Formats: sequence, C-alpha cells, structure tokens
Amino acid sequence: MDSSKKFSVDEIRARFDGEVERFSNLSTGQVATMDATFCMDLVATAAAAAVSPVRTVLDVGCGAGNYSLKLRERAAKAAFTLVDLSRPMLDKAVERLGASAAATHQGDIRELDFAPGSFDVILASAVLHHLRTPAEWESVFSKFHRWLRPGGGFWVFDIVTHEHPAIQRLLWDRYGDFLTKLGGAEYRENVFSYIAREDTPTPVTFQVELARRVGFSKVDVLHKNAAYAAYGAVR
Repeated sequence: MDSSKKFSVDEIRARFDGEVERFSNLSTGQVATMDATFCMDLVATAAAAAVSPVRTVLDVGCGAGNYSLKLRERAAKAAFTLVDLSRPMLDKAVERLGASAAATHQGDIRELDFAPGSFDVILASAVLHHLRTPAEWESVFSKFHRWLRPGGGFWVFDIVTHEHPAIQRLLWDRYGDFLTKLGGAEYRENVFSYIAREDTPTPVTFQVELARRVGFSKVDVLHKNAAYAAYGAVR
C-alpha cells in the first residue's frame, strides 16, 4: 500500500488509546508478535549487559511499559523517560513503573528532541515500523545516536520485511501460520489487515546498515524469526 494512504498519526493514536489492557501483560507480551516474551527478556538482558551502569533510559513507543519493566529487573536504579502517542498508554506505564518513571512525553518521536548524551539506553519495541520514508528512518536513527552517551545503546524488537520477494512470501506465510494457530483464519486476516493499513516495516538488513551509517560502531542481531527481529546498536 502507498504510504500516503496509511493511517494518520491521529488514527494510530486512537487505536492504541483503546488497547491499553492488551499491551499490559508482562507474561504474554504482544501476543500477535512472534517470540514476544522471549524477545522482551532478551532485549532487556542485552541492554543491561552491553551498557553498565544503566542510569537513564528512553522508552520510545513505551506502550504500557512492558520493556521498561523488564529492563528495570536488571537496572533497578534506572530512571525511565517514556514516550508514546497514547496518553492512556503513558498513564498505565507510569502506574506500573511508579517512581522509576522520571518523565513522560506524549507525542511523535519524529517531532521530539532531547539533549545530546541524555541516555544510557534507548528501547524501541514495535514502534519504528510506523516510520514512513527512508528519510524518516535516517532522521530518527541519527537522533538516537545523538541522544545516547558514548557507549550507550539502542535496542529494538519489531516487525520486519525481507529484501527478496520470494523470501518475503515464505516468511510472512510462516507468520500467517503462527497467527492462524493463535486465533484462527479470521484473526490472521484481521492482523494482516491492520498491518497493511498502519505499518511500514523495513528489512532488518536495512536497519542494521543504517545504524552503522549514522555512527553506531557495534551492531548485533539478537534474534530473527520470520516477520520479527530483535537487534541492538552501541554508540
């Protein structure tokens, strides 16, 4: 679908305003994603292992705070800055994180800015697929690099596409099988429908190459399964 015909920011915000409870389960994570709980734990563990100590964290598209909660298990003294389009999501994340929630920003990451070197860790789970153009991807990755202190890292779990059309069909068919087993054929079609209307994922290869291009020196893919990948990059 032409990206100009995708959901607007306001439409995306409205959808997530109504799905707070679905994104508030630390035991299941986002059930429509593959290896959700495994990658939640893996990303948090990798972020804490690569950057020590973790004192300041930016959670981009924080939702109800699952990834921040997981990271806090390994960085109990960290202060979390939370960003999300949805006010109800932010409120839920603050409720769950308590005093660990140092600041909240309701808004679009493309329009926000922070001082250079503000954070030790940036988390971005299931949010970057809302970027629409290569220029937006490059702008956001450049921001992440600027906002991190030297030695800081950003960590991603997201839906991805593939460079070869045949591989795209193969691996997204596998994702479709996963959704069918989870909720049946109608559930699969509903998920694929809102992905088509709302999301613009890119290949993990594109994202890794972009991270290196904007200045990250160490980039590692943590996990890849069909339509989902987890990776990190250290400044």
